[in-house]
Amino acid sequence: MEIRRALPQDIRELLHCLKMRSKYAILLVFVISLVIIEKENNFISRVSDKLKQSPQALAEPNSTEGSPAPAENGSLASLQELDAAFSQLRSHLYNITLQLGGDGDPGPRRHVLLMATTRTGSSFVGEFFNQQGSIFYLFEPLWHVEKTVTFLPGGASAVGSALVYRDVLKQLLLCDLYILENFISPAPEGHLTPFLFRRGSSHSLCEEPVCTPSTKKVFEKYYCKNRRCGPLNITLAAEACRHKQHVALKTVRIRQLEFLQPLVEDPRLDLRIIQLVRDPRAVLASRMVAFSGKYETWKKWAAEGEAPLREEEVQRLRGNCESIRQSAELGLRRPRWLRGRYMLVRYEDVARAPLRKAREMFRFAGLPLTPQVEEWIGKNTQAPRDGSGVYSTCKNSSEQFDKWRFSMPFKLAQVVQDACAPAMRLFGYKLAGSPAALANRSFSLLEEAQPAWVT
Repeated sequence: MEIRRALPQDIRELLHCLKMRSKYAILLVFVISLVIIEKENNFISRVSDKLKQSPQALAEPNSTEGSPAPAENGSLASLQELDAAFSQLRSHLYNITLQLGGDGDPGPRRHVLLMATTRTGSSFVGEFFNQQGSIFYLFEPLWHVEKTVTFLPGGASAVGSALVYRDVLKQLLLCDLYILENFISPAPEGHLTPFLFRRGSSHSLCEEPVCTPSTKKVFEKYYCKNRRCGPLNITLAAEACRHKQHVALKTVRIRQLEFLQPLVEDPRLDLRIIQLVRDPRAVLASRMVAFSGKYETWKKWAAEGEAPLREEEVQRLRGNCESIRQSAELGLRRPRWLRGRYMLVRYEDVARAPLRKAREMFRFAGLPLTPQVEEWIGKNTQAPRDGSGVYSTCKNSSEQFDKWRFSMPFKLAQVVQDACAPAMRLFGYKLAGSPAALANRSFSLLEEAQPAWVT
């Protein structure tokens, strides 16, 4: 009789032991399969979260009343080995998740793209994000792509350039800075380069540990402004990017908003797009000063009436305005993939009320506006009237944004208005009907900003 009573108990223990081993084995195989098949960050994060909960789930069957503990035998030793391997794998996955998702700070990881064109105030607005200590900010990294890859204007080549820019942008937002090594010239050696464009415009690339001791006899074409650093170590820069809580990037080389849909829908990226626009008359006036050599024909025609404007020059201006307008119209239509991910901002509104607009942009991006950002805005929007250089981000912004009106010949403004009228109407820029209206300080060239621009 004792043998008959003991036999069912032994069977139950054996079955329980086998059941537990099966659970561990199946779970372990499942996790390893996921790691091998899917190395993307979102899958790793999900697996990591499930692994954090699994000890409790596995403990519940053991805590059931009446369930005997496994015998002290080889089966228990095997379970302990599996458990140790399982714990090591869980720890390893968690470390990978931290590396890919940031330094473990609370809150979601945000990715911000400031999308603009040249001379629209994007360097100034980009500094808002550069001053925020938890943001890894990059200034015009796609410059290297443009200088290395030759694209013809229009047609399939324009589409090809947009796709290349988009794919490089995706890797940069994911902190894969090694992608730039394919475009930096001369090519980096041992992941070291002194030729990253405008390195000094990114605080993250000029602070420790990225700022390594300077090296004698090494020519730094692009260097840090406030401290001496050695050549940029791309490995250290990538690590710094991963340890910052958020990533922001400014570019004037992406025009077509529709090409960014795969990035917006990428589960690894919580991407917010801010499109910055400016009165095209002001843009042209600024470009004629900053890029004087490229606008000699415009300047001679405006000043002397000589060398009549070539039709291709006007068509290029019209094409630029149309690409900006089409992207903005797409964003304002609120397609499902872009809903809550797009914000349209006029530079003139930023210049008139920089702190208020900064708060709006940071709120849209889901980022905190720190006292350091507020302090920088206060110091850099009240500069002396004669202290603003062509490339300066230090401006008396409320007085500078429409300064162009009082020096631009009216016939030049007319050309811009004829070419860019649809975009100007969309963005709320009034057309000037006479030279007096253009230069009249009491006549505002701005309509009120539309609240629906944040979509």
